[in-house]
Amino acid sequence: MRISTQTLFEAGAARLSELQSDMVKTQQQISTGRRVLTPADDPVAAARALEVTQSQSMNSQYGVNRDYAKSSLAAVEGSLTGVTELLQDVKTTIVAAGNGTLGDMERGYMATELRGRFEQLLGMANSRDAQGNYLFSGFQTATPPFSKNAGNAVTYNGDAGQRLMQVDTTRQLAVSHSGQAIFQGGGQDVFQTLNDLIAVLETPGTAGLTAGLETANGKIDLALDNVLTVRASVGSRLQEIDALDSAGEDRHLQYSEILSGLQDLDYTQALTELSKQQLTLEAAQKSFVKTSGLSLFNFI
Repeated sequence: MRISTQTLFEAGAARLSELQSDMVKTQQQISTGRRVLTPADDPVAAARALEVTQSQSMNSQYGVNRDYAKSSLAAVEGSLTGVTELLQDVKTTIVAAGNGTLGDMERGYMATELRGRFEQLLGMANSRDAQGNYLFSGFQTATPPFSKNAGNAVTYNGDAGQRLMQVDTTRQLAVSHSGQAIFQGGGQDVFQTLNDLIAVLETPGTAGLTAGLETANGKIDLALDNVLTVRASVGSRLQEIDALDSAGEDRHLQYSEILSGLQDLDYTQALTELSKQQLTLEAAQKSFVKTSGLSLFNFI
């Protein structure tokens, strides 16, 4: 069988192209630090890396969700801390109002102070989170939960829903509360209690004063219990989020280590391979030059 000069030339050129391609690929691996540049390099590792990357992405999204949940719950806790302090101040006023040496004028001053507390409480009940959502409207996040009429009667405008946030693969946490359950539940309506207490203090004389103060004190105690129960629940969820954050960080490290094992390059091996490829390419180039220069006319 005769092998033409053209065939030898084409075979040599193809071999040189293959060697150059292999060397370029190794250089790309070194520059990127990745062993697997395309799925064809290692189909099994590429498929596994895609799965792990997707899991890592979901884990990161849960972390973002936890940050949002933490922010919302911190806002709820902050508002209810203020409510707790306000109700404790109201109890102090109730005790002081029972002093028999006080007259109608002094009790009137207390009533005026409590009217300010009423407005302050209404503002806290209509608090928003960092995104501008009302904390205590249930699902009606764009609607102020409470409004009052000309007679200072307060109406709840939200619903009984609790917004849930997916904070882990199998865990959802409530990040909001129904204001009606907090401020008008548990056998009391704190706004009505304050209105009734103000009316008692504004009424001249002491008839019914003691009974009115005792009733108000009992209802304020119920309101405090209600608020403190919600605060305990919020604190528990914030602690759970901290624990989930720690677990999420551990998973992120695990995913990163798995991806590194699947994709990362062994630089020592790659540099050794690149050196070998360069030598092979140089040798092939020299051989090709000599081979392509052979001709019978050189021997005539």
